[in-house]
Amino acid sequence: MGIIETQEKIRKLLADRNAILLAHYYQRDEIQDIADILGDSLALSIEAAKTTADVILFAGVQFMAESASILSPDKTVLLPRLDAGCPLADKITVEELKQAKSEHPDAMVVTYVNSSAQTKAHSDICCTSANAVRIVGSLDTDTVLMVPDGNLARYTAQFTEKKIIPWKGFCYVHNNLLPGDVLKVKDKNPGAPVAVHPECRPEVIEMADFVGSTGGILKFARETDAQKIIIGTEQGIMHQLKKDSPGKTFIPASDKLTCLDMKRITLDDILTSLLEMKHVVAVPEEIRVPANLALSRMLETSK
Repeated sequence: MGIIETQEKIRKLLADRNAILLAHYYQRDEIQDIADILGDSLALSIEAAKTTADVILFAGVQFMAESASILSPDKTVLLPRLDAGCPLADKITVEELKQAKSEHPDAMVVTYVNSSAQTKAHSDICCTSANAVRIVGSLDTDTVLMVPDGNLARYTAQFTEKKIIPWKGFCYVHNNLLPGDVLKVKDKNPGAPVAVHPECRPEVIEMADFVGSTGGILKFARETDAQKIIIGTEQGIMHQLKKDSPGKTFIPASDKLTCLDMKRITLDDILTSLLEMKHVVAVPEEIRVPANLALSRMLETSK
């Protein structure tokens, strides 16, 4: 079956099942093209919380489907591939978080949405790369334990007087982007601004003209007068960048910026998931309720 035929079958099944397809910007191009909602983690969290669909099919990774289940327990949430995980989310365990909380009893825990439901359940509030600075600023505390992404924590610390204790985790995709990679591309494209994700290393962030979430990078690309832009985030965003700003040229800051987990899901996986109504992601109530509190606090603060 060809790509277009598969896409058409998926769209028909989505309608038949009163289902909505949510897809992250890092998904394959052909999946992005048929999504009902295409977005970054914050936008997708908001949509998952307010959709009237009976079924949420998440073209993303495990923590995203869990978040949808947490926010919409009355919906059926499907993840096409159970092996689409997130190595960053795996950088912290509940036991490690409990230990850290005991070592910093006065700290509030701000947990990046790129984390497991269990981690969220032991947190005070969640954040995304788009709203981390705002979330930390909203808290009535002097000390924040920020997990699991240390690079995002260090970036956020630049914009607050609060003491931020960063976790040791990182996103391997963004952490793989080195200053030398950026310099090479800058040398070949003099004058082109550099836009990077806050999950990048601090020394890469220092070289950037713009730092922001995937949604933020798309907005920057639309609004800048520059006709050539160097992009320092997962390469899946290139598809939407070219759609948004067809007259501009986008250059990857490195050829290593590919998330293997995001790319696991194919159109065939989505079709099978809808046909067989698998794999259902349902977060147990004892985890969902406290995790929902942390996520809902974030969404309320983000309004």
